[in-house]
Amino acid sequence: MQDQLAAHCLVGLIHPMAYPEVMAGEGPILETLSQIATDSFFSAVEVTRMKDPKVRSEAAEMLATAGMDVIFAAQPALLGQALSLSDLDSAKRQKAIDACKKMIDEAYELGASIMAVVSGPDPGEAARDQATEALVNSLKQLCADAQEKAETRMLTISLENFDRDVDKRCLVGPTKEAAQIAEAIRSEYSNFGLTIDLSHQPLLRESVEEMVLAAVDHLVHVHIGNCVIGDTSHPAYGDQHPRFGVPGGANGLEELKRFLEALIYAGYFKRNTPSSMPVVSFEVRPQEGEKPELIIANSKRALTQAWARL
Repeated sequence: MQDQLAAHCLVGLIHPMAYPEVMAGEGPILETLSQIATDSFFSAVEVTRMKDPKVRSEAAEMLATAGMDVIFAAQPALLGQALSLSDLDSAKRQKAIDACKKMIDEAYELGASIMAVVSGPDPGEAARDQATEALVNSLKQLCADAQEKAETRMLTISLENFDRDVDKRCLVGPTKEAAQIAEAIRSEYSNFGLTIDLSHQPLLRESVEEMVLAAVDHLVHVHIGNCVIGDTSHPAYGDQHPRFGVPGGANGLEELKRFLEALIYAGYFKRNTPSSMPVVSFEVRPQEGEKPELIIANSKRALTQAWARL
């Protein structure tokens, strides 16, 4: 396309994926976040829990000063602590809801416009309907909590769908089912949407077009990245978000270009999103022996080249 990418979207980076040492809410959070905030290629950043209130406060000031849109990623905490918003055990599900409500507080403190979450594990076909009902109930509670805490702006809760039978093995799942959940919630709460991820598309066995068109009416947020399928012996097999171009990877420049084309065709870049513009964030993680800075540079080149081919 002749238009610059910045005319259509904000490019973001998922901080705890690019720098896995901060995934648990500790480590060199401010130092690594500063590297993203001072890189003018990025206008958005996705952060996760920061256990130290002082670090959170300094991060919020840093990101506001840099003029960045902020998205809060609750997925690392939910997956890392095996917390399930669709748990059939009401006590366990309440634990996940309570954890998310605390993260809603952090998201507001950090100036986030969106908080992305994930369903719990797939319980199997016999219990899926019951688990989906529990998930919808949980998500409605989170939307209500975000509304009650809103002051100058309202946080949007966004559900990201994952594979059901390869790696993360989540309840949600196929993009069409995620869209059905969004329909049910948005009938009561306007501050809800969906996040889709190019990295998950091959794992879901959906075409790019199927994924985008199924989600677009509720789409508030997009991830781009790579995955490895087929070779279970590959060190990055499954949902590990290796760099673009990794040997054995499913997504390269052509797949990224096709995904961007589908987003354009579906009208995502013209949507009124909770962020100041539609966001497209890299979800890439260094594999063993790789440096974050090189993985980030790889991602920037891939997006620039894919956009130039449109």
